[in-house]
Amino acid sequence: LYRHFFAYIDAIGGIVLFSPLRVRVRPRKYREPDLVVLRDANDPRQNDRYWTGVDLAVEVVSTSAPKRDTKLKRAEYAQVGIPEYWIVNPINDTITVLALENDAYSELGVFHRGEHAASRLFAGFEVSVDAVFDAK
Repeated sequence: LYRHFFAYIDAIGGIVLFSPLRVRVRPRKYREPDLVVLRDANDPRQNDRYWTGVDLAVEVVSTSAPKRDTKLKRAEYAQVGIPEYWIVNPINDTITVLALENDAYSELGVFHRGEHAASRLFAGFEVSVDAVFDAK
């Protein structure tokens, strides 16, 4: 997924970063998304130890604690205003794309094998679900 985002984002002057990096979700509370995407490579929301916001966060669901990625982080990322959140679920080979509307995420779609997951925030960006789960 990183390579797909990178090819698109690099062309528009943004940046894609991967874990470990910390995003503050409230005072003294941080999360480490698997990927973050920023529209501007010189985004000012970074300080020495963490990011105060990102444009898009991606989490790969942990088989040991799936509710953390699908429920808890969803609420935390909405609370801090991350505009788009992708949940990549290797348990059922789906990608859920969520967009922030007001103070909560609405589901833009749950994409399965044979389909393409698309971003609302980054117009024209889409990725084959098969390509994500078949990547080596």
